[in-house]
Amino acid sequence: MDDYTWQKTLQKRRSNRHRQSLFLFLLLGAIIASAIWYFGIYTRTPEYALQQAMNAIKNNDAATFQQNVNLDLLTSNAYDDLTVDLFAYDSTLTPQTKVLFEKFYVMIKPQLTNGVKETILSRLSRDAWILPGGIDILKGRQLGIDFERFLERSQLRNTTFVSIGSISHNGTTATAELNVIEDYTQTPFTLELVMEENHDGHWQIAYIKNYKDYLNTIAPLQNKDIADYIAATQDIVDNSNREFLQQQQRFKNLTKTSSGVLSEGQKSEIRALLLDEVIPSLKKRQQKLDEIPVPPGAFYLARLRQQSTEITIKTWQHYVKALREDKPVEFETAETLHKQQLEIDLRIEDIIKHTAVSKNIPNIP
Repeated sequence: MDDYTWQKTLQKRRSNRHRQSLFLFLLLGAIIASAIWYFGIYTRTPEYALQQAMNAIKNNDAATFQQNVNLDLLTSNAYDDLTVDLFAYDSTLTPQTKVLFEKFYVMIKPQLTNGVKETILSRLSRDAWILPGGIDILKGRQLGIDFERFLERSQLRNTTFVSIGSISHNGTTATAELNVIEDYTQTPFTLELVMEENHDGHWQIAYIKNYKDYLNTIAPLQNKDIADYIAATQDIVDNSNREFLQQQQRFKNLTKTSSGVLSEGQKSEIRALLLDEVIPSLKKRQQKLDEIPVPPGAFYLARLRQQSTEITIKTWQHYVKALREDKPVEFETAETLHKQQLEIDLRIEDIIKHTAVSKNIPNIP
């Protein structure tokens, strides 16, 4: 290779190294700029907080969700929207009684909002809706309200996130659109989330601006479906109730005793009544109910009826086993199941009563 060619080769290599160095320098600069933008700017925007909250829901990340959502303020405002006119259309209540109910809901607000908050976090942590248990005051109706029914009326468990819409900024606040769908009726809706900037520059979802509008849109659709379902199943329920009342009276007669101890003959007759008549009647009733088409908004009520039937059958099966084997633990199991069944039946009665009252609501289609 001559000197000229050698010099050209060296010059080309130096030029390539210079271009490579320049490229690496520009790449490093871009990475640094992106990091500065992401960590110094983007992470301090409402867009980032909203996306983080939605990702937390998808990934069951309770900690990240709490960082980006002011759960205390959110549940407090939502509670007020849910209970503000809970009894407005109940013509069976006097004005004085309505005032008492409103005061009652104000009084129990801390317990219910905290219960909703814990239920949300439990859903994110365990990927399941876990209701209060043990000695929790919200279990059953210890507080004078059915928390399960309250949660259902909030639409929380049957609202699915679809997409994020536009976000408008206004100083230290912003309003973000969140497109959702109500699962039962498949009704789309755009929630307006008010977001606030904290003192450290990070943003959080504060409350749902139009939550009341969402409830007013969904509740009438569900109420109409429930009313249609109740009407379609009324004959089945009425006929079954008449049969169950007769069986109940026979059961009471068979369990009468002066000594408090059932004779073997009584036990045998009770077992025959339960196994040959009561349980088959329950199964027959449920089979007839299952044959009736269920409108989308009435799925919850239909599921409650199925649960009631299943638990009632299990109750009587354990009771029969207790009579046959004389095992106290079986009586205790039957009693526990019976309490669960009564709880569900009360919930069903509440829904039916509320649906009848809701016929006065002007915007029911």
